[in-house]
This record gives sequence, structure tokens and C-alpha cells, in this order.
Amino acid sequence: MNYRLSHNVELVERDGEMFLMSKTPLCVLRLNRSLADLVGRGIDGSPIVASETEQRVMEQLVAKGFAERVRTISDLPATLPEVSIVIPVMNRADELRRCLASLSRLTYPREKLHIVVVDDGSSDDSQLVARECGALLVSSGGTGRGPAAARNVGAAMASGEILAFIDSDCTASEAWLCELIPAFANPSLAAVGGQVDGMCTESAVDRYEAAMSSLSLGSRERNGNSGNDTFYLPSCNLLVRRSAFRNAGGFKDSMHVGEDVDLTWRLRDEGWTICYLPAGNVLHEHRSSVRSFMSRRFDYGTSEGMLQILHPGRRKRMVIPPLLALVLVLCLIAPFARFWPLMAATGLLAVDAAAVRLRIARQGLPITFTAILAGRMRALGSLIYYLCYHLVRYYSTALIAVALFVPLFWALFGVILICAAAVDHAVKKPRLTFPVFTGIYLLEQVAYGTGVFWGCLTRNCFSSYKVDILRQAGVPA
Repeated sequence: MNYRLSHNVELVERDGEMFLMSKTPLCVLRLNRSLADLVGRGIDGSPIVASETEQRVMEQLVAKGFAERVRTISDLPATLPEVSIVIPVMNRADELRRCLASLSRLTYPREKLHIVVVDDGSSDDSQLVARECGALLVSSGGTGRGPAAARNVGAAMASGEILAFIDSDCTASEAWLCELIPAFANPSLAAVGGQVDGMCTESAVDRYEAAMSSLSLGSRERNGNSGNDTFYLPSCNLLVRRSAFRNAGGFKDSMHVGEDVDLTWRLRDEGWTICYLPAGNVLHEHRSSVRSFMSRRFDYGTSEGMLQILHPGRRKRMVIPPLLALVLVLCLIAPFARFWPLMAATGLLAVDAAAVRLRIARQGLPITFTAILAGRMRALGSLIYYLCYHLVRYYSTALIAVALFVPLFWALFGVILICAAAVDHAVKKPRLTFPVFTGIYLLEQVAYGTGVFWGCLTRNCFSSYKVDILRQAGVPA
């Protein structure tokens, strides 16, 4: 296995000692000489080629966020597993033909592949397309039973050790399976998800989806096992061990949205690991009209109520350090109190940074006062963003409704919206101007938040609105 230093991590020497320093978040790790020599192999950006013994050490750095794995197709096992590709379809003949054509170009050995198309009661030529392309065609057992039920039927017909789920409106890259299969070398891994990108870029909604789709999990590898965080894998690009899938009971037939979240959470609850790799690329044809875009976001939102009933322990968590919360409150009341609270907030941050600098100076860690103060400012900025995002995500409709009667709330809502949208626009870098991005951003949040409320209302369960507040990661407030 190869590795590299994570983004914003550097190797620093101070007084003959070696340290790894992460700027975001601000963190320092002292290294012994042998580990410093190992990490130093990648200081110029080249991969760190680790032996079996060195891998154990590098995996600890990965867990702490100082390093990342670098996977290549050469990591393929000598004996490749058989893979059954399962595709649910309903009235998408053209999209299915395009999907199957992409699978015909896979570099994975053909004799190791088994393609199953599950028709969910199509009235178009979807069945004919499946037969023409040589896939095994089976019926879902009804009409409109939903993708979860269709995938379960396909999985029951599958013979491969690995189940590979892809949607009919997706196309797979040639290296799709070759880039994801090596992850199953880890015997504790039940499922791996790959990168999902937008297929089209013509409309503004297409370009928004390319950067902001909930199906795209980013450019960094992520893992989830024990714990109650909400990390999951989307089903449009999902590989699962057949044995783990069956032991978990597969997808829930009754769920038409959120079924992938439920499945991957259950796998984690049973002690398995799930993994996302920014590889094994799949292109997804997003819904490009504003109406269909908002309808889909509304549908996604409705799943939160059911997911909360099924997984009550996986509530939202927000880290709000008391000192930063006090600084934020002082900043908020500053415009109404001649700005003396702003001076107090600045003083608090400076005193806190000085205290931290004194503690780490005793430990000989190479962090300057300026770096610590900058880190606290970034932490404050992050807190403001997450608070604004949460309010926009779940309470946009309520805030707009109040603003209709209390005009002052328009200004408040505008500030909250612009704060959240500005950060996402800067980080995700969509091919959209900020005003256009913010407009679509608002439509998404209104649709999703309304869907959450409707889903909670119909199930008489409003636990989705509960948030666990932590003083710091892992420590309740």
C-alpha cells in the first residue's frame, strides 16, 4: 500500500526534533527518527511506499488525519472475485442502453462478471434493451415497487461474491470495478462506494449538482465502522459483500428513498466497516429542471423521519466549544451595544491563544502564537458556518414564514443564507456565479427542509430536529 501526507500537513524540524503539523485543524504530532525518515520519503509529493510492517504505522497516521492512502489498479488481488452487477430499471430504456454499453467496456475480466437487470414494471423497451445487451432480465415482482425492492430481487439472483449496484441512469468508467475491488482485501470491509459525478453540464442546475449533489462524497477517502456518526454510501455506486448484504437483510423493500443510508448504517451496526474511495467513477444523470430538482430534494428530506425511527442513536452532532460560543454571542450583540462586546470577544480569543501557546511551549511543540490565533479564528468561522447551514437546511421555510410578518427577519435570514452559501461556493467551486448559486442553494434547502418536516409530521416523529451539542469532539456539553 502507498501513502501520502494529507493536504495542509507538513514535516517540520525544530531543535533537532521532527514533527508533523496540520494547519486545518491545527494539530501537531512529534515523530521519532525512524517514523520521520518514513514520512520524509513523501516530502516532495511522491507516494510513500510502505512495507507490511510500515503499513501498520502509516495506518495510525491515516486514522489521525495526517496521511492518506494512495490506491492503484496494481493493488488488484491475484485471484479476482466474481462480481454480480445489479441494475434496477423502470421506463428508462435509453438510459439503460447507455448504462449497459458502459459496462461492456469495463476492464474487469468478462468471465468474472454477471449482469442482472431487474425490471420494475416498465411499459417501454427497457426489457428488450436488457435482452439485446445480454443481461439476465428478471422481474421485480410488480410495478413501481421501487429500487430497493428491485435490488433485493437482483441480489437474490446473483451468484457473485461481490454485489455491485449501479442505477440505470448512470454510466461506469472503464476502471470502475478495478479501482474499487482492491478495498475488499480488508476482511472487515462490507461495502465500498465510489465517486459519483454529474453527467451533464448544460443547465445551471446541472452545474450546481456537479458540485453539490448529495451523491458525491468528495475527493478524500473516508471510512466508517463503530460510532454513531451519519456517514453512509449512496446506492448508485455501491459494492457490497454478498454474504454481508444477505446477513443484514438487504435493502428495506418499503423504502423508496434513504434505503442506502439505512443499509450501510445497519452494516456498521453489525460490526462491519464501510469505505468511500474517490475512485471507481460513475457518471449520474441528475434531474436538471428546477421542478424535478426540488421534488427530488423534497423526497430525500422525507427519509429523515423514517431513518430516525430506525436508527434513533444516529442523531446530528454539533461541536460548540463554550469559549467560541461566548465569543460568537459577543459578536452578535456588538452592533447593539456600541461594539464594546467585539473588543471583549477579541480579547477572549487572544487570551485563549496565549494560554494554549504557553501550554504547548512547555511541551516543546513548534506552534507560534500567530498560528494558534489563526486556528482559533478558523474554528470560530467553522462554528458560524455550521450554525448557519443548519438553520438554512432545516428552518428556511419557518424563517421565511416569520419574515412575512416581521420584516426584520428578512435581513437575518439573508445574512444566514449568504454566510452558508458563501462558504459552500468557495469550497465547492461550482461553475456558477455566486448569485445564481445562492438562488439554487436556497431552493434546495427550502425543498429539503420542507421534506424533512413532512416526513416527520406523517410519522409523528420529530427527532430529526434534535441535535447533540458537544463541547469538543466526543465530549457532551
